[in-house]
Amino acid sequence: MGICAKELRHYVVRPTLKHLKMWSPTAENLLLGTAARESELGFHIKQDHHRALGIYHISPRMHRNIWDFYLAKRSELSSLVRGLASQREFLCHPHHELATNLSYATAIAWLIYCRTEKSIHSLPEDDIKGLGKLWHNYFHRHNPGSVQSFVDSYERLITGETSQASKNQATAVIRSL
Repeated sequence: MGICAKELRHYVVRPTLKHLKMWSPTAENLLLGTAARESELGFHIKQDHHRALGIYHISPRMHRNIWDFYLAKRSELSSLVRGLASQREFLCHPHHELATNLSYATAIAWLIYCRTEKSIHSLPEDDIKGLGKLWHNYFHRHNPGSVQSFVDSYERLITGETSQASKNQATAVIRSL
């Protein structure tokens, strides 16, 4: 069982985005969908044979890239993000923050999208397929997941709905038994 989507939204994602001065309903929904697709809202914070960590499955390499190539040029933003990290643990094991610190991991996940400099906020907040395209194109470009897998995860874990494609697939599995 992962984290309750409503609680993740209200107690982690929204306050983190507001702390960064980057909140929007679209940003909030994109991050919730990303957590749903990547880890089933925290059901798996590290998959076997993968280096990525946390509810967003961010790799140590991507984590370093965000700091070295995005935040290094933005001192005010980097200060806000660093303020979310643990004092001592961040210095000793910075990548562990991705697995143990939800607000910090949320900030880094959001910055993965921000570094693309695409107009994320122009997307309607309820365009789940559009959010799935952003995830597919910019979050994990080499991830074998499809836009539809993002939509299915979002509907199942965030809105509590099931898409017709998922219903058809489940029906086919049941019939084959």
